[in-house]
Amino acid sequence: MRFSTAAAIMALGSLSAAAESPFEQYKAKFQNFLSSFSGSAGIPDVADNVQVPIAKPKSKTVEPKKIDTLTLANWKDTLYGPVHAEATIPEEWLVLITGRNKTCFGRCEQLEKAFNESALKLASLKPTPHNLHLASVNCDDEPVLCNSWSASTGVVWLFEMLPAPTETSLYVKRLNTTTVTSQDIVDAYTAPREEWRKVDSDSYFHPIDGFFAKNGLAVPLGWFFWGLNAVPSWVMMLGVSFISRSMMNKRVDGMANRPGPAGAPAAAPRGAPPGDGRS
Repeated sequence: MRFSTAAAIMALGSLSAAAESPFEQYKAKFQNFLSSFSGSAGIPDVADNVQVPIAKPKSKTVEPKKIDTLTLANWKDTLYGPVHAEATIPEEWLVLITGRNKTCFGRCEQLEKAFNESALKLASLKPTPHNLHLASVNCDDEPVLCNSWSASTGVVWLFEMLPAPTETSLYVKRLNTTTVTSQDIVDAYTAPREEWRKVDSDSYFHPIDGFFAKNGLAVPLGWFFWGLNAVPSWVMMLGVSFISRSMMNKRVDGMANRPGPAGAPAAAPRGAPPGDGRS
């Protein structure tokens, strides 16, 4: 039996196609299986891989410290306001003593400006002094309070407040009213307390622990000194002159009416000098 070459080639092609057909079928099924698996696993889309930038939290803005205004009616309640009953760390009060034309002669404007600007710098100190508070007293508006404290303008007072009746430490520092800056006030606060003048708690004019304050005399004295300052100087000089003249007249009259020693002859009347023609 004889086969032609063409028939042989066609037979080989048929066998090759029959051999490749099952493999292609299995390959197609495997790819369908993989595609179904990847779909069920939830392969993320390209958009899901995009990283969204996270906004950084903004830094907290530092607020300047509040500056309270002290008056004769509220100063003590204000200073003791933040003090807790069982506190062992003192609450610090930096108090500016200022004025206008009457008490500071118009030279406290720069000092007040520097003190107001220092409120932000003091709040920004590290560590933050949470126990520091600021206040001011204007002696033109509160003359009785300044006189009861015996306080002069152009200075800062530093109170270290503890629960009553614990003694209050008080420090005073004078500032240059013409060249002072806000940094000078910050440096004064952070400086050692030895660079301040300490007011002894047993001194007469200590606002809280002094002799006059404990005996209720500070405010009456404040009114008294305020009255003296309110009287014009010429009225004061006229009163002093009148009192001194009255005292001298009483002294002269007393010497003239004083009786002489017992048995002493009466003084002879004075006559004209000899030779003047009248004797």
